[in-house]
Amino acid sequence: MPKLKFTARGIESIKPPKTGQVDYWDASLPGFILRVSYKGRKAWGVVYRHQGRKRRLTLGVYPSLTLADAREKAGDALRDVAHGKDPATEKTDERKAETLGELATEYVEKHAKPKKRSWRTDELAFERDILPHWRHRKALSITRKEVVRLLDDIVERGAPIQANRVLEILRKAYNWAISRDIVTYNPCIGIERPSDEHARDKVLTDDEIRAVWAALTDEEPAIAAAYKLRLLTAQRGQEVEMMRLEDIDRESGWWTIPAEHSKNELSHRVPLSVQTIEVLDKLLGGDDRSDGWVFYTPLRDGPLTTLWRTKRDIAERAGVSFVPHDLRRTAASLMTGMGIPRLTVSKLLNHAEAGITSIYDRHSYDAEKRQALVAWGARVDEIVTGKEADDKVVTLHKG
Repeated sequence: MPKLKFTARGIESIKPPKTGQVDYWDASLPGFILRVSYKGRKAWGVVYRHQGRKRRLTLGVYPSLTLADAREKAGDALRDVAHGKDPATEKTDERKAETLGELATEYVEKHAKPKKRSWRTDELAFERDILPHWRHRKALSITRKEVVRLLDDIVERGAPIQANRVLEILRKAYNWAISRDIVTYNPCIGIERPSDEHARDKVLTDDEIRAVWAALTDEEPAIAAAYKLRLLTAQRGQEVEMMRLEDIDRESGWWTIPAEHSKNELSHRVPLSVQTIEVLDKLLGGDDRSDGWVFYTPLRDGPLTTLWRTKRDIAERAGVSFVPHDLRRTAASLMTGMGIPRLTVSKLLNHAEAGITSIYDRHSYDAEKRQALVAWGARVDEIVTGKEADDKVVTLHKG
């Protein structure tokens, strides 16, 4: 192997061999080489030994990588070798490193689902707020600055608490990935929560409910229906968005939320009021939808994924400061204000209950729940129309 004192003019003058390739060694930096092929390609590299094995690291191609830059990279690599590292292996590992989309899938399947009752919150945070930006990026390539920018964007769209949740979930996912040797660092380290948290107590007034309902007229039908159903049924947004056609029994007048879609992992029965059925009929229009979801996005099979992104536009049109979860709180508060017992409202909200008897007691309040939502549906009618409710009969029919 010929040894040369590498200079810019000397590198330029090296002629390719007739066949194969030739390695030229730098006389001033042992281990720094230039490989020249018979096709004229010139590639910088470093040759070294790690744990007794000869290793080669390719640094780049001349002239894209200049002599000065190549020498600097070679020096960095050789210093790593002196500290016991193997830069060639690390480069291969980085090339094979998982994308953030792959990391998220592994985290949800192998950690969140087995260990967290709220795993679906983690999954939705990735799908809605994180992966649309970085799904195909290498997990190792995400920087702290990029995380901060993402959190700032979420705060600016009017979801400061969600920004906190995204930070927590992303930090947890990276810590889990570090424990599995998937990544070597966490870009969330040192980032403070973007927002202070205080328990929200916002309950919309009648005028605010009327304004929000009116603002939904200009919204995409599925989005409008999702907001209305959150108010009419008092159920969690995630449970509304994941509503399936097979879970709706029009004949008996019940929507059954399966355990896998329920926050407390217990099946929950929600009575269908006249107003709820009207919203569903207007949305579905007799369409049975082969994908099985009541709400869906054309971009992928599955439930609605854009509810949070529309909140700011709806709030601006209505002139009301609110977040989607306020609709559930409003329904619960106004129902108790109507004289509906708190226990019945708690059953409607599917709050977690302690004790074995709670498991066998889940259907014993069906009549009370139905009376409550029938009365609440009529009250919503009064609010949004400004007319006193007539004695509507709950007519349940097949689609």
